[in-house]
Amino acid sequence: MSGPGAVAVTTPAPGRATALVPATVAMGRRALLSIVRQPATWVPGLVFPLLIAAVNAASLSRTVDLPGFPPVDSFLQFLLPATLIQGVLFGGIVGGADIALDIQDGFFDRLMSSPVARPAILLGRLGGAMVLGVVQALFFIGVFTLFGARVEGGPVAVAVLVVVAVLLAVSIGGFAAGIGLRTGSQEAVQNFFPLVFVLLFISSAFFPTALMTGWFQWVAERNPLSWMMNAARDLVISDLAFDDVVRAVGIACGFAVVTVSFAAMQLRRRVRMP
Repeated sequence: MSGPGAVAVTTPAPGRATALVPATVAMGRRALLSIVRQPATWVPGLVFPLLIAAVNAASLSRTVDLPGFPPVDSFLQFLLPATLIQGVLFGGIVGGADIALDIQDGFFDRLMSSPVARPAILLGRLGGAMVLGVVQALFFIGVFTLFGARVEGGPVAVAVLVVVAVLLAVSIGGFAAGIGLRTGSQEAVQNFFPLVFVLLFISSAFFPTALMTGWFQWVAERNPLSWMMNAARDLVISDLAFDDVVRAVGIACGFAVVTVSFAAMQLRRRVRMP
């Protein structure tokens, strides 16, 4: 196989489908190499969230003294989940854009003419997004810890946050891949990102909904990203509680099931196209 980040894949005898697991591993390796070799696709997902966190922490640091503000050591601690989720949202778009690029440059058609198991095409891309999500989560938690924003739930809460990041990477990666498979356009996937960014800013990411007013509060309280944000934040600012773990992982898992199902449906449609 050829293409960006291509790796050698053993091709079985004609007419026999490649086993799903080896094919997924090969496609996942290709996805990771593609990400590593294109720093412009993943560096912004590490840098921009930190810059936004620094600006917000400097300008809103005194808001932690407002009545009704969640009990935090600093505004930076309040921002940790938002920065983590924001970074994963950046990274999750990469897989969808790359699968659309494969369609545009003809590599997807070559896969269709090979015996590679079809689900591996999608699962490999999602595997790359998962690994990137782990790296981003550990990076952000490490940076925030250096600046004094500790995770009150301890190592277990850190592990749960990494799991949430992985599931969110699968969620956004699945939705982006679904759009890429549907449209076959890298630009269409990239144009989807501003919508996600808007949803992030009208959530509880940068300010608690209890202290909002008017229509903004109404929208933020019903924003699915706020549900995930609040669950992840409880793991950061409070002692570890089983209910918080179930909420954080459950909500992220629910998102992943919906979006991966959408992507799988679009893959089946694309495979059946003449």
